[in-house]
Amino acid sequence: MQPALDPHAHYTYGDYLTWPQDIRYELIDGQAYLMAPAPSLDHQDIAGEIYFQLRQALDGKPCRPYISPVDVRLPKGNEDDAEIDTVVQPDVLVVCDPSKLERRGVRGAPDFVVEVLSPSSAFHDHQRKREVYERAGVREYWLVDPVERTVLVYLLDERGKYGKPEVYELAGETEIQVLPGVTIHWDDLIDRLPPRED
Repeated sequence: MQPALDPHAHYTYGDYLTWPQDIRYELIDGQAYLMAPAPSLDHQDIAGEIYFQLRQALDGKPCRPYISPVDVRLPKGNEDDAEIDTVVQPDVLVVCDPSKLERRGVRGAPDFVVEVLSPSSAFHDHQRKREVYERAGVREYWLVDPVERTVLVYLLDERGKYGKPEVYELAGETEIQVLPGVTIHWDDLIDRLPPRED
């Protein structure tokens, strides 16, 4: 994903709120990134299924799942909303602290984030957003690859860092470690997806 707008400008959430709503951006450390056009059906099916399973598993519990687009503001300190310079839209997220939920979205790190990779966003999700989520304190971060049929799982350690990710096939089920008792089941979903192109 390439920077949009003025690549030398430093933007904030206050600027972000003035931009046209039909064009989606993310802000990372004040740099605006134009989000890709509508994702593939594979991407949407995977994100939707993960959200659906989370919604069922967390029904009646304090943790709340959401699906993009939801603005997640990640302040570096106690700055006012208008001064926050990092605003992202994860594909799927779970927030367990209700004080982070506001009418305009989420302020503070979600507990769990999923990004579904697409060719245009792979570097952005693997590098930029991983660094942002680590810094913000997202406790578990998944990168789902629809082409390779794998999920990389990053867990925040006691130092507040992501170690080497675990890699799992999209088969059977994968446990979400920060949400005890919650697993994502893959088999029915994978059966619905178009066959991989070799």
